[in-house]
Amino acid sequence: MSFLGLGRPQPSSAEKIAAVESEMKLLADLHNRLTKSCALKCVPNDYHEGDLNKGESVCLDRCAAKFFEVHMKVSDILQKETQQRGGSAGGSFFG
Repeated sequence: MSFLGLGRPQPSSAEKIAAVESEMKLLADLHNRLTKSCALKCVPNDYHEGDLNKGESVCLDRCAAKFFEVHMKVSDILQKETQQRGGSAGGSFFG
């Protein structure tokens, strides 16, 4: 007798695939927003070099770290609100 999933219906393969596809879309959107936001802030439009200089690299690292920190805080808040309303918050890679 297995105790895994006791009392809960298990998702079908199609539901699992849909959940993974949804997660991948969210991650792609997160990546695109981070890239756009941090590039606008840290990389000038007039390129003088083929590679990022040290200042641009440091700026991008800090920007990405702050972006993820804010994302995690917002995810935590939304998850707590969902749990307080009695819903179940699904797990994701970032919150």
